[in-house]
Amino acid sequence: MKYTRSAQLFEQAQRLIPGGVNSPVRAFKAVGGRPLFIAKARGSKIWDADGNRFIDYVLSWGPMILGHAHPRVVRAIKAAAMNGTSYGAPTELEVRLAGWIQKAFPSMELIRMVSSGTEAAMSAIRLARGFTGRDKILKFDGCYHGHADSLLVRAGSGLATLGIPDSPGVPADLARHTLTAPYNDLSAVRKIFEHHGREIAGLIVEPVAANMGVILPKEGFLQGLRDITRQHDSLLIFDEVITGFRVAFGGAQERFGVVPDLTCLGKIIGGGLPVGAYGGRREIMERTAPLGPVYQAGTLSGNPLAVTAGIETIKLLGRPGVYRKLEERSDHLSNGLIEAARKAGVAVFGTRVASLMTLFFTNRAVTDYAAAKTSDTKAYAKFFTAMLETGIYLAPSQFEAAFLSTAHTASDVEKTVKAAYKAFRSL
Repeated sequence: MKYTRSAQLFEQAQRLIPGGVNSPVRAFKAVGGRPLFIAKARGSKIWDADGNRFIDYVLSWGPMILGHAHPRVVRAIKAAAMNGTSYGAPTELEVRLAGWIQKAFPSMELIRMVSSGTEAAMSAIRLARGFTGRDKILKFDGCYHGHADSLLVRAGSGLATLGIPDSPGVPADLARHTLTAPYNDLSAVRKIFEHHGREIAGLIVEPVAANMGVILPKEGFLQGLRDITRQHDSLLIFDEVITGFRVAFGGAQERFGVVPDLTCLGKIIGGGLPVGAYGGRREIMERTAPLGPVYQAGTLSGNPLAVTAGIETIKLLGRPGVYRKLEERSDHLSNGLIEAARKAGVAVFGTRVASLMTLFFTNRAVTDYAAAKTSDTKAYAKFFTAMLETGIYLAPSQFEAAFLSTAHTASDVEKTVKAAYKAFRSL
């Protein structure tokens, strides 16, 4: 594999950009290598600056569910760009996209467009606090909801310990309003609400955890959260930045049959362009400015290029058979990888929901962050490198998801499984 040009670019980047990257995981530090600089992408493939080609299972961290540079999406973006790239004013396009989102997510009775998943989660939490008049929120260990200050916290010692900052720059006085619990642990959630229920504005959760690797909710977990929050007049917020339009057309709330009060969506609703949205019950959303006092604004919110790409993407996802095909191909890949590991004598625990999956390098069942952290990250790093050298691009971290698109072929899956068996054997 050639690396000359990527190495040159990384050297230049480190002189201009912190760590040479504009998002930390891109630095490849978790796998002990140096990042590839990507030059182009099409379908299920990406090419780096040295001309190496890879089957891509990162897919810009999920949104490229149709594959890269889908012809219909690209044509729509080009046509929209001819009319201007940003207006800072209302457009028909954003109304149309909101209609498509509401069709897929009926719980989102009113929808506010923003520019990222981080902004969507941050704004939803502010709205929950403004609507309830309460300050505290509850999140789960290992779940990631963007880098807003309120959400960059980790659990302290003890069950109901107030959050403490997980990053310098986050004020302790702000972090103490964030409570944390283990994912999939309803008992812990009940006890926290027993102590702090009257203070908790909302509970935010990835309905399928996908930022500590993919961890599925236990049966009854999501419904239990719905029941507990309703009992305490607290809001249930689903962070569907990854699961929205990914695990089903209507996201995790459709797949698991649990309806939240507020929903956050991310870049998949823009076909990979910078966009996000949050929405929910009308009475809650009507507290958002200009109807209500909870302020939120953004010049690029409802950007015409992003919403155009989103409209085309959602139209294509709505065609018959799309999710069935994705499910079948993802099942073949997941089962193939697990079987390849078994044959090679490597302990892994595979998780999958729809076209979202992870191989944890552990012999334990992974149902929460504590179990995920038992994974052998050094083994994963060696596996990642071996796969990269055979033309398979996986997430450069054990604690991330792999994604499939409608562009991935049976041949892509077969090649990936064969490469994985060789990689497992090399461990």
